Amino acid sequence: MTKILLIDDDEQLGSPLASYFERYDLQLQQITHPTEGLEAIRNGDYQLVILDIMLPDMDGFEVCRELRKTSDIPVVMLTARGEVMDRVIGLELGADDYLPKPFEPRELVARIQTILKRAKPQSNGNMLTYGSLSIDLQHRQVQIDEKPVELSSREFQLLVLLAKEPGRNYSRDQILSELRGIDAELFSRSVDILVSRLRNKLKPLECIKTNWGSGYCFVEPIH
Repeated sequence: MTKILLIDDDEQLGSPLASYFERYDLQLQQITHPTEGLEAIRNGDYQLVILDIMLPDMDGFEVCRELRKTSDIPVVMLTARGEVMDRVIGLELGADDYLPKPFEPRELVARIQTILKRAKPQSNGNMLTYGSLSIDLQHRQVQIDEKPVELSSREFQLLVLLAKEPGRNYSRDQILSELRGIDAELFSRSVDILVSRLRNKLKPLECIKTNWGSGYCFVEPIH
């Protein structure tokens, strides 16, 4: 089930919206304070954020600005004001979509589904494709802009592990558990070295994000 975080100080909004989202296999959690919301995003495995502009202590624009310093997670912004300039500012800060309040839950779900579909890799079963990055699972080959990237067995398996579930955080222990079948001597510190080597080989793409203190995840490649 797709996990979505709602950051909105209207405590009456989250529960009925969460019940409605369940019909579409979407799991919604609400946090009412922006600082707690940012912390939850850093430590959680959410696939999308719904962000209200009018928040206590820190408005939604500032939250979006802080979020974009470390994360490419999709963001839908909400506002009761409905002003064109609010929408322009939100999109310039990196929001993916914008919806004025009051809104119909079905429209919000439709917008979310469109964003999530756009964010998913194209796949034919044996291939994962993210923009210029293609991963051939059957032949264990990786290309960027149709140019081959030479990876070791461990590097390839790490890339596949992360790329199959974009946005999901993998701790070092989880990575160790998955990759020890390749190399029994793999240990916690060597995970960081392995990630560093993989990042260097994938340049100029930036698609492996560090979640400080918790692990790594795959994000849509950025040149």
